[in-house]
Amino acid sequence: MTKLQNFFHSICARILPTGCIVCGVFQDQQICIDCIKLLAHEQLSNYECCRRCANLLNPSEVINHECLECTQNPPYFDESYCLDRYEGRLQKSLLELKFQRRLFHASGLAFAWNALSPAGDQGNIEGYLLPVPLSQGKLWARGFNQSWEIARKIHCSKFLQKNPHILKRHRHSHQQASETRINRQRMIQGQFYINPVYQKLLEDQTVVVFDDVMTSGATLNEIARILKDNGVSRVINWVLLRTLIQDSERHLKS
Repeated sequence: MTKLQNFFHSICARILPTGCIVCGVFQDQQICIDCIKLLAHEQLSNYECCRRCANLLNPSEVINHECLECTQNPPYFDESYCLDRYEGRLQKSLLELKFQRRLFHASGLAFAWNALSPAGDQGNIEGYLLPVPLSQGKLWARGFNQSWEIARKIHCSKFLQKNPHILKRHRHSHQQASETRINRQRMIQGQFYINPVYQKLLEDQTVVVFDDVMTSGATLNEIARILKDNGVSRVINWVLLRTLIQDSERHLKS
């Protein structure tokens, strides 16, 4: 977003009423107090989730803080922190941001992240924060990267440097929503790379990858693989919404 666009949105925020991105009620903040309370009650950090992939744990998995799938087939990323489930109250706002170009929703979604802080004490982490990139063609078509528009507004340590130029994407394959996990992994292979200008900066660093939605984890796992192949020591996922995989689906997607 350009400086002129930032200035325009700043002026509009001051002179125009703000509608809650969840319930639509006009008030001062992007999300009203009642909706923040509901989100706080429903957020994933209230439940026992896998420390690796952030999916809900079965009772037998709780003692290890890790789901059986991550134990048997460890992903390349080390931890995941997700704000809410995909089917929750923020889904509509995210879809309006992505597909109706309502950029003010990015501020509201970042506001929800900042208010509820799903990453906990991870806010003091040192390293780099990278948004999941769009391909150049997808970026031209949409006009913005929704993950970056949210990530650039979230609060984090001054030692965690945000940079949308380090991680790049070659292309986008067709929609993956209906694919099995194995097919998703195959489709995503080789799609990401590191901008050579920044390659040496990543050696022995911790990298936080920010994404709007985590489904099977195939995209984030491929990104983590690329990052670690380029010398990154630790990869942490910060994700707005998580599609939860039920027990009956875990076997089908494996």
